[in-house]
Amino acid sequence: MRGYRRPDGRIGIRNHVMVLSTCGCANVVARRIAAAVPGAVAVPCAKGCGQVGTGIEIMRRCLGNLAANPNVFGTLLVGLGCESTRPYELAERIRAAGDKPLEVITIQDLGGSERAVERGAELARALVARAADVERCEMTLADLVLGTNCGGSDATSGLAANPVVGVVSDAVVAAGGTVMLGETTELIGTEDILADRANSFEVAQDIYRIVGGLERSFAETGVDVRGANPSPGNMAGGLSTLEEKALGGISKGGVSPIRQVVPYGEIPSERGLVIMDTPGYDIESVSGMTAGGAQALIFTTGRGTPIGNPLIPVIKVTGNCETAERMGDNIDFDASGAVEGTVTIGELGAHLLKLLERVCDGEQPAAERLGFDDFAIFHNQEVWCTCLP
Repeated sequence: MRGYRRPDGRIGIRNHVMVLSTCGCANVVARRIAAAVPGAVAVPCAKGCGQVGTGIEIMRRCLGNLAANPNVFGTLLVGLGCESTRPYELAERIRAAGDKPLEVITIQDLGGSERAVERGAELARALVARAADVERCEMTLADLVLGTNCGGSDATSGLAANPVVGVVSDAVVAAGGTVMLGETTELIGTEDILADRANSFEVAQDIYRIVGGLERSFAETGVDVRGANPSPGNMAGGLSTLEEKALGGISKGGVSPIRQVVPYGEIPSERGLVIMDTPGYDIESVSGMTAGGAQALIFTTGRGTPIGNPLIPVIKVTGNCETAERMGDNIDFDASGAVEGTVTIGELGAHLLKLLERVCDGEQPAAERLGFDDFAIFHNQEVWCTCLP
């Protein structure tokens, strides 16, 4: 595999120039800048203002860590100028954390959106020109941070797709790489199993903290998670309870020890299997892992979903043969042979690992090829500020 070495030593598998909006008011300008510059990628921000407490801190952390993602060569921050994320302060925070190319503009300082688009396009073109000079280098699975997620799950997800991903996860961990397991809502009922796999008492306590904190928040606010988890589609696909869904979902993490639990959008400091405290909403979960440094993500789906991400390739795996045929445009890997008994989980895992390696080397999975660039940062401070301080 070949990638792009960054100043901090990490290796990206893509070489993006990111045009990052720092608040919703700047999204259109950021998109127009990226559209005018081949090689630039727009990443919108739904909030970024009108937030307080942990909500704005989560947003600032995620925006800053997105710029640090190894798939990003350099960043153009595009702000309005009066938002809570404070784009110039955010720029200083990013510069202090690394040595990547960074530019920042605000619409108000430049005197309006048209001038901001013009100036932003100039800066983005210069960044793209510099990115083109970066030579690819050799990389191994030890250089990889792999995100995992499941969405539109059905009974075949836990029977086939997720265990196949678990084989890949174990291979990445064994090679010295990092794998992220998330979707805390869908860990409910399996916390004892996960805690038993923790490599320390402190990690086990962190697992109980994020799951227990989420359950308490539901109870205190009178929220019944059923109906959202399992979703109507999950239940139509044969999943009867959240615990049943969770037992299948955690198999994406294989059998490796759990070495760390990190807050949403945080960059892990440990290698190996890591849990990130992400929500069950797929786009927000994937976006959090992107902020956490994932260069690629494997996404299992029994019923089928097309979502992707602007910065990292998302590989779609299904264990449902009907979905593989019906949504063939969106599915990259068919694991249904494990359900039918024609091939083993281990054999499928080996094939999926080869696909992952090809994607790391530049092959585009369906979501990337079709331009799916879904992105949203989670910002519900009341429910999700349950992880580490």
